[in-house]
Amino acid sequence: MSRADRADDPSHAPRRRLVLKGAALAAGALAASTPSALAASPQAAPYANPLVRNRADPHINRHTDGFYYFTATAPEYDRIVLRRSRTLSGLATAAESVVWRAHPAGDMAAHIWAPELHRVDGKWYVYFAAAPAEDVWRIRIWVLENAHPDPFRGTWVEKGRIRTAWDTFSLDATTFTHRGTRYLAWAQHEPGMDNNTAVWLSRMANPWTLTGPQVRLTTPEFDWECVGYKVNEGPYVLRRNGRVFMTYSAAATDHHYCVGLLTADADSDLMDPANWAKSPVPVFASSDTTRQYGPGHNCFTVAEDGRTDVLVYHARQYKEIAGDPLDDPNRHTRVQRFGWKPDGTPDFGVPVADTESADGS
Repeated sequence: MSRADRADDPSHAPRRRLVLKGAALAAGALAASTPSALAASPQAAPYANPLVRNRADPHINRHTDGFYYFTATAPEYDRIVLRRSRTLSGLATAAESVVWRAHPAGDMAAHIWAPELHRVDGKWYVYFAAAPAEDVWRIRIWVLENAHPDPFRGTWVEKGRIRTAWDTFSLDATTFTHRGTRYLAWAQHEPGMDNNTAVWLSRMANPWTLTGPQVRLTTPEFDWECVGYKVNEGPYVLRRNGRVFMTYSAAATDHHYCVGLLTADADSDLMDPANWAKSPVPVFASSDTTRQYGPGHNCFTVAEDGRTDVLVYHARQYKEIAGDPLDDPNRHTRVQRFGWKPDGTPDFGVPVADTESADGS
């Protein structure tokens, strides 16, 4: 949505360099993903959309227990909610439980944003952004832990703030493993940089502690990343076809909001920014044809068949917004299937039009 403590070892400060090497790979592979080409891509719509109204920054986790777990930003920015269902469509009507509320004062009292629910080493974790009541834009990343097998039960313990190299505006944390190593990706403002946020990557010592260097993977540089605000945020990882893809969202949170893409070879060192190629064009953007605007802050899941890839994101149904877009509650959670291009890169198509009912296929 776009100073204090450093990491334990000062030598772990992030590298100050742009990620441009290797961009030719993404540029070639995704050159067809210009807005005009995206508008022409066919896209099946087997789900009713919006899936969940008034829920931005959605995260859907299909767990081994057969349930889809859903969380997202509530427009009041004051709580963390969970839903679950054995089907994606069922999340629309699933009961919603508040598992944690903002503090009345002090830390974690304001701007409760972008929660993600992850299962790590036999426990549940929620990564989310929050700010103090006394300084609501001093947004940082926080972690909750629940040791109970059922995240709707047990006790959610506040593990504290994730300490990054700088004590600056940071949010949108996501975690993933690759080749046995756990990583955290997130968005943060780097002191001295002319941007709002860039996307960072670090290895993790445990689910709430970073270790080793923290590297910048992408900073806003193209025009479409700098409309309204210079933002790269909301990273999420997808692994297929011998590559690691990382989507991220860019620009202001109005109809200019869109999704960019980084690509790395699965055998490469993910902590080397030079190994990530950046698409020069957005890979998912607003559509006047389907009347969906500002799609972004996405994640990925799979359909009930366990094979079909599904894109999860939020979007609005109109362009014109009175006042600050962050005060507009109508970013709705949406889902749609997506496919793959012959070159092995994802084909997200365009945000599908609203539907009145799902056919369940």
